[in-house]
Amino acid sequence: MKPRSLMFTLYGEYIQYYGEEIWVGSLIQLMNGFGISESSVRGAILRMVQKDLLQVRKKGNKSYYSVTELGRRRVEDGVTRVYSAPRAHWDGKWRILSYSFPEEKRELRNEIRKELTWTGFGMLSNSTWVSPNPLENQVMEMIKNYKIEENAILFSSSDVVSHPKEWIMEKGWDFQQVTDNYIHFIEKYSPKFEQLREKALNNELSDEECFIKRTTIVHEYRKFLFQDPGFPRELMPVDWVGTKARELFWNIHQLISIPAVRYFESIYEAAPDRDIKPQRDKAINPFKEVYV
Repeated sequence: MKPRSLMFTLYGEYIQYYGEEIWVGSLIQLMNGFGISESSVRGAILRMVQKDLLQVRKKGNKSYYSVTELGRRRVEDGVTRVYSAPRAHWDGKWRILSYSFPEEKRELRNEIRKELTWTGFGMLSNSTWVSPNPLENQVMEMIKNYKIEENAILFSSSDVVSHPKEWIMEKGWDFQQVTDNYIHFIEKYSPKFEQLREKALNNELSDEECFIKRTTIVHEYRKFLFQDPGFPRELMPVDWVGTKARELFWNIHQLISIPAVRYFESIYEAAPDRDIKPQRDKAINPFKEVYV
């Protein structure tokens, strides 16, 4: 696991429910369980602070880290997409973003492309991106954050005159690759689920083992956010394999969530001046109701 990516997973899975702040010593100990050294953790923290994703607060001789507004938006977007089931119905509208950047803003253009891919947009051409999901607020916030009001324009349309929606879906997203990756996920984690269930029935799972396994599968499942745009169900096949993968993910997650959270709580240390009211129930079960 890359330290920065794992840190986002830890904030989304646990830290956000415990005051959104953690002592660096606790963070180092948690990440050490995944084979990441203290120097790698501190290096990742420094880079995330420089990119305005993390901020530090000193209390005595200890440092406590929390996400910035930009970091919080990325954490919340990721958590929402991981734990919210797709909408059942499509409102019939395409959200279309078009932009144009001068050559001197080439790196910014690359950042925008990463953001759009993460959000679930598909690329129709180098400067035209689309999504059937109601992402207007997220896109407008992105435009504001990057200060690209003069470079980008967002449309919403229910009519595409030249092509059917099936063409747009094939052009903007590689659903065959997404399908193959979901099948691989199912083949990999189905036997792991059976093994975990048997060990749980025999009381053979430690809290630390559950924490590592839950965090690992979330980390693996998060990768689909860069592949599966989360289309409304009516646009997808009835037997869409992504639904089966999500059910497997839920089964494993909930099987080991209570001991995983218990282990996190044993390592977590809040600042002495913070009166934390943990949202333990949300940490154990962050899954959200199905959208309609």
